[in-house]
Amino acid sequence: MPHPSQKQSLSAIAILQAAGVMGAFADYRAKQVIFTQGSLADLLYCVQQGAVKLSVVSTQGKGAVTGILPAGTFFGEGCLSGQQVRSATATALTDSSVAAFPREDVLRAIRENHDVAQFLISYLLMRNAQIEEDLTNQLFNSSEKRLARTLLHLARQGVNSPAGLTVPNVTQETLAQIVGTTRSRVSFFMNKFRRLGYIEYNGELRIHRSLSDVLRD
Repeated sequence: MPHPSQKQSLSAIAILQAAGVMGAFADYRAKQVIFTQGSLADLLYCVQQGAVKLSVVSTQGKGAVTGILPAGTFFGEGCLSGQQVRSATATALTDSSVAAFPREDVLRAIRENHDVAQFLISYLLMRNAQIEEDLTNQLFNSSEKRLARTLLHLARQGVNSPAGLTVPNVTQETLAQIVGTTRSRVSFFMNKFRRLGYIEYNGELRIHRSLSDVLRD
């Protein structure tokens, strides 16, 4: 039976295909780059399976992770609003399957098909709300709470098991870039969460729902 996030991705892809927008499907190994910051923006992507990391590098060479995208998520959508080059680099966080749709075909479907237009507008509004929530979290929460929230977000992509939710394998360096802190602070909090029984990691990371207690403190 497909995972719920996989069902969501299949629905998103099916809506576009029903409107005559045919995607090209490709598999990517973990850490394989899908597109780079500054490259031509001519395709809309959708994560079919796995997870994708978005990252940016400033002109001063400082890097940051701006998003971890589960199955069912579109990315590279800036091309639909006239963006000519990519503002971020997209990398497969785990072994992933990704669909790519030509920008002009998607724009045509938006103009001609009410279902596609309604679906994409709803999706982009939801994505905007998520970005606002992420910004509020970054501005007002401690690094410990930001890490807990990031892990719980990853848990939504996880696979249920009796021992908790097994989530995509994310390095502490990547977590530090998402949270906006140092790797040593992430290591400190991860050890604290494990000691309190909120998480387990021994080759793979498992998140327990009790981790949400951190957000209520």
